[in-house]
Amino acid sequence: MKIPRAPCLPLATLTAIATAIMLLLSVGLTYMGVTWYASYLEEGITHTLPPRAAAAYKMLSENKVPDGDSLRLLFEHLNLLTEPTDFKIQLSVLICGLLSAGLCALIGVYLARRLARPLEELTAAADGLKSGDFSVRVGASHRSTREVASLMETFNALATSLETMEARLHFNNMAVAHELRTPLTILQGSLQSMLDGVFPMDRKIISDLLLQVEGLGRVVEDLRTLSLAIGQKLVMERQRIDASLLVGTVIASAKPMLDASSLQVETNLRPAWISADSPRVRQAVLALLENACRYAAGGGWLRCETEQSADESVVIRILDRGPGFPQDMDAVAVNPFWRGDPSRSRATGGTGLGLAVVQAIAAAHGGRLEFANRPEGGAVVAIHLTGNGSQTRAQSVS
Repeated sequence: MKIPRAPCLPLATLTAIATAIMLLLSVGLTYMGVTWYASYLEEGITHTLPPRAAAAYKMLSENKVPDGDSLRLLFEHLNLLTEPTDFKIQLSVLICGLLSAGLCALIGVYLARRLARPLEELTAAADGLKSGDFSVRVGASHRSTREVASLMETFNALATSLETMEARLHFNNMAVAHELRTPLTILQGSLQSMLDGVFPMDRKIISDLLLQVEGLGRVVEDLRTLSLAIGQKLVMERQRIDASLLVGTVIASAKPMLDASSLQVETNLRPAWISADSPRVRQAVLALLENACRYAAGGGWLRCETEQSADESVVIRILDRGPGFPQDMDAVAVNPFWRGDPSRSRATGGTGLGLAVVQAIAAAHGGRLEFANRPEGGAVVAIHLTGNGSQTRAQSVS
């Protein structure tokens, strides 16, 4: 049976409790020490008294009244012992107070070290994080206060985020290098061959090289879009737009591309008003249409829908009859260079940044990107846009 862990107390409460306990302990120890020493002195004094004075003292302690001579003899001896006895009592109070304070200080140091031990572990983990080891974590401890426990949870979340970012950065660097290597190699080889006279400098070769340059430009522009999204400068200027008219305009402009892919387009564009960055929304819709042309052309059918939700948000939905998404949907969201067909190269599969760009645009508008497989076959991608999100107004970043 698992024993439930006691809830962590706030640091202020725990400090107040520990202080109160130490004060009570110190006072109690001092009181016990002085009381014991006073009893010891009393016993010693009774042994030094004359028999008649001792008998009178015993009768007084038993609430009896001794005779006058015995009482006078007792007071005479007690008056002689008052001053040295008071000094001894005062000295005992000082000694017992110091001893109890020292004992409480030792207990306080022990408790403080127990409370500070999680902070020492956290400091060691932070040093590891500073040195670049993002796998470090700190374990929860029942000795932690509520603030320390919250700090440890935040540290673990930060370390996890940094580890994920490092893995994605490593992957993205490799992916970017892979995306750029092929067209650069083709450009370098072809240009060098033309300079050496191996290839003739005709229009066909130059046209092919221009296609490679355009591909490089798309990769650079997509990467720039993602970097603007990270810097919250993706949405530059908002205006009130009707998403249905915008999507209709994009479909009309993309008609040659859709016809070339033999895609029959159906629409159900309902009025949907939203405050958004019109060029970015057009870019997102066009990216989804390009993806459909690459991956879903075999289905021969495409449907575009717009609708206004009850919460005043806007949904732009594109459905197709293509191969759909893989079973591991997380790979589509996490991997910005994901491709629908792993065997496709950059030339046939695009840059692989399409969905990442669309997701960044949706997030910049306070929305999200949803993708799923249709039960009857194919995929559905929906862009949810709200009136919230980044509203940065700045100059265009070059």
